[in-house]
Amino acid sequence: IPGTRGITLAGTAAGTPALAIFMVFIAITLVITWWAAQRSREKRDFYAAGNRITGLQNGLAIAGDFMSAATILGITGLIYSAGFDAVIYILSPMFGFFLLLALFAEPFRNLGRFTIADIAAYRLNQKPVRAFTAVTSLAVVLMYLISQMVGAGALIQLLFGISYGTAVVIIGGLMVFYVSVGGMMATTWVQIIKALLMLLGITLLAILTMHQFDYSFAGMYRLVEETHPLGAQVLGPGVILKDGISTLSLTLALVFGFLGLPHIVMRLFTVPDVRQTYRSVLFSTVFIGYVFVIVMFIIGFGATVLLRRHPELYDAGGVIAGGNNMVTMHLSRLVGGELFLGFMSAIVFATILAVVAGLTLAGASALSHDLYNNVFRHGQAGTTEELRVMRFAAVLLGVIAIGCGILFERQNIAFMISMVFAISASSNFPLLILSIYWRGLTTRGAICGGLAGLVLSVGLIILGPAIWVNILGHARPLFPYAYPALFSMPAAFLIMWLVSVTDKSPGGEQDRRRHDELVIRIYTGTAS
Repeated sequence: IPGTRGITLAGTAAGTPALAIFMVFIAITLVITWWAAQRSREKRDFYAAGNRITGLQNGLAIAGDFMSAATILGITGLIYSAGFDAVIYILSPMFGFFLLLALFAEPFRNLGRFTIADIAAYRLNQKPVRAFTAVTSLAVVLMYLISQMVGAGALIQLLFGISYGTAVVIIGGLMVFYVSVGGMMATTWVQIIKALLMLLGITLLAILTMHQFDYSFAGMYRLVEETHPLGAQVLGPGVILKDGISTLSLTLALVFGFLGLPHIVMRLFTVPDVRQTYRSVLFSTVFIGYVFVIVMFIIGFGATVLLRRHPELYDAGGVIAGGNNMVTMHLSRLVGGELFLGFMSAIVFATILAVVAGLTLAGASALSHDLYNNVFRHGQAGTTEELRVMRFAAVLLGVIAIGCGILFERQNIAFMISMVFAISASSNFPLLILSIYWRGLTTRGAICGGLAGLVLSVGLIILGPAIWVNILGHARPLFPYAYPALFSMPAAFLIMWLVSVTDKSPGGEQDRRRHDELVIRIYTGTAS
């Protein structure tokens, strides 16, 4: 390749080194799960790791939870195909982290116990608010799970040559086992190990990639322009997002949707105090920012040059083996050989397992803690009973995730994550911020506005081009934009405000009075 060092590429299926590293990681996670199961006896242990995680450990775990398959696989695939436009998927969530640190870290930690509903329902009517947040949490969790299953299935299929459906079933079975047996403690330590491995793997991949260009950024970007079908346009905006409305809508979803992700919020309950909560968010921001920068400016653009010069990687239609989601894995083998491919494969597999475990735990907790115990059993379910329901819910979510993962096989997982963020930004975020910072919010307003945001975001996604055209096969979308947050999120805020200010019921007045107690709890950590 002109301008790069000499490199060779093996076939498409991974060999013994990749399989060996892969199986070693599986063995390690099983040991961790067994160890965690011995230390998870009470609900506090199972849902929040007994509040025994330090700020540094939790920062790594949050990074492990957030840096999903979309980070390593999906975003790299977007950079490979569309170039600089993918930066919006990186900068927007990072701004969300700063908002979490400034606005929500202390309130979330002091108000919450196990789930996102503990925060939203603190001063509002418990049953309807918990039921609603359980529904929105499940919607977010399922969409996120689907994206992870797609990445996992494609990875295992590429590595071992088994069918995509079989691969998805294997991943689903493992994730259910980790959650139902080890709970939050096992999930946390899998995420910590995964985050450390990712930091190491991404660094090594970046170094090996730059080595092919003699460590010259200018030389690499010059070759990107020469190699990519888009030419110089690949280094500028306007490839994915061709209009201002789509850009603004996606940005709103990625920034504010992050603040309502149930599996991220749950992580803030695992530390012993607010100080460790702040440390958690600070550490996670540094770790995630580092990985994002490396993926964006080295790995994605490096793959653009190196992979396109290897026609054996592509089928007759010009589609790379495994689709764009497998660009990172092809690059790993290209620059590091079979052993490094095995190492990176283990990291991606660890990434997927850690994230799906956290998501499954969040969804199962919403079903068992919020719906079953606090809504149907009026808070009277015992620990054994609630945890039994939680394990059943984990199995149910696993079955659904497997089915949907097979159905959505060809969707880019970074785009699917954007849909998750749109739902979260339109339902969870308005409810959380208004319940904390606006005294006038009532239960009636919260439910009406949240439902409007949820229905609008999901409905507009279905009617938009991603599903209505690409999946359902219609000629034109009924809603012209792929990203609905610009329309659904303001609608949720507006309806919450309108219904709340017109709510003169005794329950509404009680909701407003309880805001004073909430403020005391936020800043002191104790009730009045």
